[in-house]
Amino acid sequence: MNNLKEIVSAFSKEEQQGFISYLKKKNKRKDNKNILLFKLLLNEDLSSDTICMTLYNSNKKGAYHALRKRLFQSIINFSANTSLEEENSIQMESIRYILAARNYLQQKHYKTAYKILNKAEAIATDHHLFPILNEIYSTKIQFAHALPNINLDDIINRFNHNREKYHLEDRLNIIYSKIKYKITHGNTSDFKTILDETLKEYQFDGVNKLSFKSLYQLISIVTISAFATNDILNIETFLMDTYNTILHRKDKDKQPYYHIQILYHIANTLFRNKKFKTSEVYLQQMYHLMLQHKNKYYNTFKLKHLLIKSLNLNYSNKQAEAINIIKPFLNKKHTDIASVLDIHLSLVMFYFQNNDLKKAHQILAKFYHSDTWYTEKSDIEWVIKKNLIEILLHIDLGNTNVIESKLLSFKRRYFEYLKSIHQQRVIDYLSLVETYYKNPETITTEEFKTLVENSFEWIEPKQEDIFVMSFFAWLKSKMTKKPLYNTTMELITISGQQEN
Repeated sequence: MNNLKEIVSAFSKEEQQGFISYLKKKNKRKDNKNILLFKLLLNEDLSSDTICMTLYNSNKKGAYHALRKRLFQSIINFSANTSLEEENSIQMESIRYILAARNYLQQKHYKTAYKILNKAEAIATDHHLFPILNEIYSTKIQFAHALPNINLDDIINRFNHNREKYHLEDRLNIIYSKIKYKITHGNTSDFKTILDETLKEYQFDGVNKLSFKSLYQLISIVTISAFATNDILNIETFLMDTYNTILHRKDKDKQPYYHIQILYHIANTLFRNKKFKTSEVYLQQMYHLMLQHKNKYYNTFKLKHLLIKSLNLNYSNKQAEAINIIKPFLNKKHTDIASVLDIHLSLVMFYFQNNDLKKAHQILAKFYHSDTWYTEKSDIEWVIKKNLIEILLHIDLGNTNVIESKLLSFKRRYFEYLKSIHQQRVIDYLSLVETYYKNPETITTEEFKTLVENSFEWIEPKQEDIFVMSFFAWLKSKMTKKPLYNTTMELITISGQQEN
């Protein structure tokens, strides 16, 4: 059965009002049960049985399910209409011009047709609509013989230039998919090798000619490597350099959706490099774009924005504020499932760091899906972090009946994958955790300290990823017998990367 509550919960206030107006126009009878059902579904505390009784004053399951199906179809139609009116308005306008021009061409009104095609070309050029431009140039070339004053060579040059951009985007789509596939399927090569080989294979040689969308995808290719390479500091340089090329382009405001995505990636990378204040600067720019175009992208990106904001606060010694801004979203559904999961896991981490183990465990207990499901909805890095936090939390809670099985399950599922992406230190870390779990009295000894020092190839603190640092903080807090959050903040300070 379709999850109507989840779909309905993602509607903004404006979308709710628009959908209700759509239903009112659509309804032919005075019976407005579809509108009532929609309003009831907005109340997340109501069960299906309660909604059914409210609608029919009896347990009419058949009628209730039929009404749900009709409402679901209405939502699909409404969303499709909205998409045509808003998301694809530019494309549709260009297509209408092309169709009108072809009609005039068939009637041999060539000058009128070419004027319309020129309008379509201007719109499509501004918004990087390469497939539509291809149709415009093909049409112009086909009928160029009818207008002697037309510069056919110029049109052919524009056609070839556009085709080059079109193919460049296609290649980048393939590159993005192949690199992500290789990484998520445990390719034994390091990320730089995978990236260089794939870019060479598809003859990719730069970003200057790419659209906003393609630049975003290129940034995505680099950022998905973070867990596999531990090279987030260098990724930051790439992100900033790429973004600066965008700012100097005249078309930087033509694709706000991808502009927002890029700002999110930059803010997230700066956070992971412990540059919280600079991260907040880019979050503010992201928020500003979210509010433009009548809040068009606000609902789409609000969870991503709040997530990074809360993480910046948490690691800036403002944990109470961090918890307060994402706690209200704990029981809310959203179509951005990956961000919902990130918020839940971040809240687990905040409570865990604050030694509020009961609340942390209550949230973790809600993760009842399989690891395969979570990998599909988020990614394998999220799943590995979730499993590691779960093991640490059960140790602190003293749940000895489940710790052994959790450790065994993690080894069986992820050790080979971690080896394949050269993440031996995660394996070594878990070995130290297991040593502590089985012999807690040894944690403060010089022998254990030496074991820790010899277990890793240590890198510069400023280069260390903040999440890796957070996991190590748990182990160090046991060694020093200090509170976890205090230990975490000490490590952040030692890194010297945080800004004043």
